[in-house]
Amino acid sequence: MSKAPRADKQPAHPADRHDLIRVHGARENNLKDVSIEIPKRRLTVFTGVSGSGKSSLVFDTIAAESQRLINETYSAFVQGFMPTLSRPEVDVLDGLTTAIIVDQQRMGADPRSTVGTATDANAMLRILFSRLGKPHIGPPSAYAFNVPSVSARGAITVERGDKKAVRATFNRTGGMCPNCEGRGTVSDIDLTQLYDDSKSLDEGALTIPGYTPGGWNYRLYSESGLVDPAKPIRKYTKKELHAFLHHEPTRMKIAGINMTYEGLIPRIQKSFLAKDKEGMQSHIRAFVDRAVTFTTCPECDGTRLSEGARSSKIKRISIADACAMQISDLAAWVRALKEPSVAPLLTALQLTLDSFVEIGLGYLSLDRPAGTLSGGEAQRVKMIRHLGSSLTDVTYVFDEPTVGLHPHDIQRMNELLLQLRDKGNTVLVVEHKPETIAIADHVVDLGPGAGTAGGTVCFEGTVDGLRKAGTVTGRHFDDRASVKDTVRDPDGTLQIRGATTHNLRNVDVDIPLGVLTVITGVAGSGKSSLVHGSLPPGADVVSIDQSPIRGSRRSNPATYTGLLDPIRKAFAKANGVKPALFSANSEGACPTCNGAGVIYTDLGIMAGVTSTCEDCEGKRFQASVLEYLLGGRDISEVLAMSVTEAVEFFGSGEASTPAAQRILARLADVGLGYLSLGQPLTTLSGGERQRLKLATNMAEKGGVYILDEPTTGLHLADVEQLLGLLDRLVDSGKSVIVVEHHQAVMAHADWIIDLGPGAGHDGGTIVFEGTPAELVAARSTLTGEHLAAYVGA
Repeated sequence: MSKAPRADKQPAHPADRHDLIRVHGARENNLKDVSIEIPKRRLTVFTGVSGSGKSSLVFDTIAAESQRLINETYSAFVQGFMPTLSRPEVDVLDGLTTAIIVDQQRMGADPRSTVGTATDANAMLRILFSRLGKPHIGPPSAYAFNVPSVSARGAITVERGDKKAVRATFNRTGGMCPNCEGRGTVSDIDLTQLYDDSKSLDEGALTIPGYTPGGWNYRLYSESGLVDPAKPIRKYTKKELHAFLHHEPTRMKIAGINMTYEGLIPRIQKSFLAKDKEGMQSHIRAFVDRAVTFTTCPECDGTRLSEGARSSKIKRISIADACAMQISDLAAWVRALKEPSVAPLLTALQLTLDSFVEIGLGYLSLDRPAGTLSGGEAQRVKMIRHLGSSLTDVTYVFDEPTVGLHPHDIQRMNELLLQLRDKGNTVLVVEHKPETIAIADHVVDLGPGAGTAGGTVCFEGTVDGLRKAGTVTGRHFDDRASVKDTVRDPDGTLQIRGATTHNLRNVDVDIPLGVLTVITGVAGSGKSSLVHGSLPPGADVVSIDQSPIRGSRRSNPATYTGLLDPIRKAFAKANGVKPALFSANSEGACPTCNGAGVIYTDLGIMAGVTSTCEDCEGKRFQASVLEYLLGGRDISEVLAMSVTEAVEFFGSGEASTPAAQRILARLADVGLGYLSLGQPLTTLSGGERQRLKLATNMAEKGGVYILDEPTTGLHLADVEQLLGLLDRLVDSGKSVIVVEHHQAVMAHADWIIDLGPGAGHDGGTIVFEGTPAELVAARSTLTGEHLAAYVGA
């Protein structure tokens, strides 16, 4: 086919002019009327100190509006089942494309959700085994641990003219283990934690939270008439014990009221075990931990699969064996399969498994529960879905994709980000690591400070331009820590012997006490297994991990840290009234908005509307409560203060409150001085939430502090402040153990324990123990090489 000769200069097509995302007048959260133009089909990195407004601009403005506009294209019926999104506070948003958010939200904790089910890998494996498995046991559903086998009998009559067809049976073959229902574990209730069998119900035998004598939960059993309330439980007959523990739900009249009676065990299972443990009150969570034990299912040996699914094999490997393999090994096994009839399937499966290895997750297995992945691992698993995607001209939004990555792995992550860009996509990345900022085509630096001191664009341009700019990021971009000249001497050791958790290979190690110890190694080398899963019982440890803070929009730093209690008591004492008046969740709450400060109007299938409460003007309290003052300020004005202002306010004069001052000092110590006391927890960034947990836990009595990557979400300028905080903890007599990848923290350590040499079964051993200077001098490990390059040795 011949082509017409192309002219040297052709006028640009009108469609090619839309090469910018334009944001004008963004005011979401702390953004101050931000206007900016972002190039499409380029990699743009957003930097700035924690709390400067990066997430507000990228996630809460650009990505949120893109998702809202896409949702509006669906029918009203479909929109009714989708989350309602309100329009962000912005004047103009132009040039948006479909946004795909790849964030660090942990995956669901459902036990049936695994790495394999969260990607396409498990589905492709099931099809492969249904085609090649010997013996053949059925369709792909026969290998699925979340599909039960069903067999039904009954007459189904189908009339076709004069003929009638009757089908007598219906069968579906699933792969779910019938004993554990595809969970891999079975729960058992320790009856000794439910009641004291030496006592009768009249004597208060039940020891379950909420089952106090005289309460309705208690009277349900003591006044049911099915058991003798005056007889000790150990003397019950078999019939009485069954009625007490296992009776099926039955409507009956108890104490003159129609109620549903059921056995104690099914009642406990519904009221406690069916709920998310993390969302329970602390005393109920403690009861569940005591009363319920989870053990590996004896029938499926934890594989979740039925006997039939486990019996079907390809080259002596069952689907359970394949899912339990390290993904890098599984990729090699799949590559060795040569079967023309399923060649396209093998190619697709191979690409997916190779993506895991490329992205640094080759150490995982497909049967790993999705809820056990760290935030960084979850983000990279989500990324795998998009690497092989045929979509182009999409906006990919990443939230610190280098979280949890060793310097050795960051280079691979950078290549994947560039790969997405080169397919013709717009890639927006919120990031602090200079290694990732360096690959940007365009940089947007927000600041200059955090909270109310931030929210403006300080710099736009190239990476070289950022280096020369006078912004906080520009000044600290090429900062490099130096290795300590002198290190502290330990005053004891924490001994770990024969550690075999996950991939650890019978590890023996002495962790020095009284110093700053850093545990490092590539992702998946066994760091968390060593410090969280192998410590001796009874160790005096306070562990501050990266699990999310659970709280509603009513929760704020003041309530989470316990700061509100001394503040309420100080107000009550100064005014001669009771403390409950100064809680927006109690007696002092505005009756119109119930202390929320805003009115939420649900508009059904349309986006809900949030409006400031007209009665309290968003202050959350009754007008009469705001008449009570402390140091010339009412309670709403105090909650609107930043931590820095509050330190001064409660430090002297009439408002002097030492208990509040101590908590505020800890918040300032961890770099949260800009945070408002009443800011909802739901609006905090990941780094802010972790530092809030650190500040709260600093009051604990433990002698050993374990921190899991405390530099997460920290700007280059803030790392120095964190190191000062760690030093103060050690100097106060604490032992600090930090799991960390940041080279500045490694260089500042007194002792380094490096795990490796690789990830998964290639790791799990100690490859170095010693001081940072010795690690740099030896350069015997990947960590040593990167640390030496970082400090310029």
